[in-house]
Formats: sequence, C-alpha cells, structure tokens
Amino acid sequence: MLSFEEGFIESQQLNQRLLQTIRLLGEYKGKQELFKQQAPQVLGTLRQAAVIQSTEFSNRIEGITVPLKRIKKLVTEKTTPRDRSEQEIAGYRDVLTTIHTNYNHIPFSTGVILQLHRDLYQFAVNTGGRWKTVDKEISATYPDGTKVVRFQPTPAYGTPAAMERLACKNGLIASGNRAR
Repeated sequence: MLSFEEGFIESQQLNQRLLQTIRLLGEYKGKQELFKQQAPQVLGTLRQAAVIQSTEFSNRIEGITVPLKRIKKLVTEKTTPRDRSEQEIAGYRDVLTTIHTNYNHIPFSTGVILQLHRDLYQFAVNTGGRWKTVDKEISATYPDGTKVVRFQPTPAYGTPAAMERLACKNGLIASGNRAR
C-alpha cells in the first residue's frame, strides 16, 4: 500500500509514455460519454462481460474456481449458490451491483468498506465486516513447485490504521464532494 502513502505518487517520474496515456484517458472519457448516449445497450453488454471477468479473476486470486458457465449464471441470473465457492461469488456479485448502481452516493470511509466486506460474505459461513486478523500474501506456485510472492499486503496488525489513513486522505470523497 505504499502508493497510498503521502508523497508517493508525487515522487514518481513522469515519462513521455505515461503522459501520452493520461492524455488518451481524457480523450477516451469524452468518447465514452458520447458512446453512452448513442449505444447504451452495447455498453450494457460490455459492462456485463467486465463484471463476469472481474468476478472470475478476483475470486481466482483467492483460490476460488468455478466453471465460467456457472459464474455467468450466478452473475446474470442471481442463481442461488450451491457451495462455498459459489457463495463467495454471489456475495461479490451483490457488492459489485451495489457499487455500480450507487457509486455516486457511497462515501469512502472505513465504515462503508467494512459494510461492503460484510455484504461480500452474506451467503458464506464466514462472517465479514471486520479487518483481517491473519497476514496474507498474493503468490503464484509454478508446476515445478516454485512459489513466488507477487504482492505482500499490509500486515493484519497495521490494516485498521492504514485504512483509516487512506479514508482520511480521501476526505474530499468521504465528505461527498466528488471530483468529476
């Protein structure tokens, strides 16, 4: 979470490629608004595909694998989950729906994050809505047995304070004043 620390972003060097990417983002945002007006059904289809892919890959990182056909049913038809993996996918589906439909009215605060986490586990045996108590890591294990740590999240003991700092630094968002 170094990228959320004071001064981290400002200390990064800007090269020509990054500046070009930032310029293109602004250009594409304008095109997106026009596209939303001219072809909303196409955008809806693309959003649906993105939600399904996000659900599949985000859950795969956590070691949850469900066949793509079943993920599609869980996401698009609100099918009842059959097992623990599907329970987690159904929770993820509902949290994404909440965020997509209400993002303009959701303040960025630790309370909201914990509420979304609780909702994430609404179908599961595990209870959500509290900070982690065990350290975790994002790793990959290769066929030869080699394990590589891809990302080391903030330790469990430091998570509440880190999240509070993050929410405070985003006070502009937390107060409801969103930059557009």
